Amino acid sequence: MTYNFCLFFVHHNTPTMLKPAIKTPCIGVCSTGIGDAVCRGCKRFSHEVIHWNSYSAEQKQAIDGRLSGFLSQCVSNMLTVLDKPLLAWQLQVQQLRFNPEHDEYCWVFSLLKAGAAQIERPADFGFEVHAGFSRLPLPELRDQIDREFYTLSEAHYERYMRTPDLFGGVQL
Repeated sequence: MTYNFCLFFVHHNTPTMLKPAIKTPCIGVCSTGIGDAVCRGCKRFSHEVIHWNSYSAEQKQAIDGRLSGFLSQCVSNMLTVLDKPLLAWQLQVQQLRFNPEHDEYCWVFSLLKAGAAQIERPADFGFEVHAGFSRLPLPELRDQIDREFYTLSEAHYERYMRTPDLFGGVQL
């Protein structure tokens, strides 16, 4: 079961709710140590992996937002969430970790990562696979989503983060 804790403090008689800390997206499969500019595990950029612990909450939120947005886009290209409360209930019953701050498409990916092979009827979990992908076994669908998530993160890195080599004019 997932519990959310929020802290409150009073500043000039106005209560303010603090958001929970952003947890590292690391899944323990880092490929930046072998030279990848984008981690094949968590999809962060190498400099984000290196500097994560020194980032402010706002910087971590920006990275988390980009990653969850990319993942949601990749998942929603292949399936549709039909029943968000049912999906949330199944995640809780199955005792699967998921981020309630993310949307339901990220939740489905958490479900698929944990047990795609055990799901016989996606509708029992609140989602359906799009017709073009319905013949794929769910573990293969999960892997395809993950590959597209990596490709999207890598394309974003190439477009917005990669810098030219100022001395040789060659891309790093």
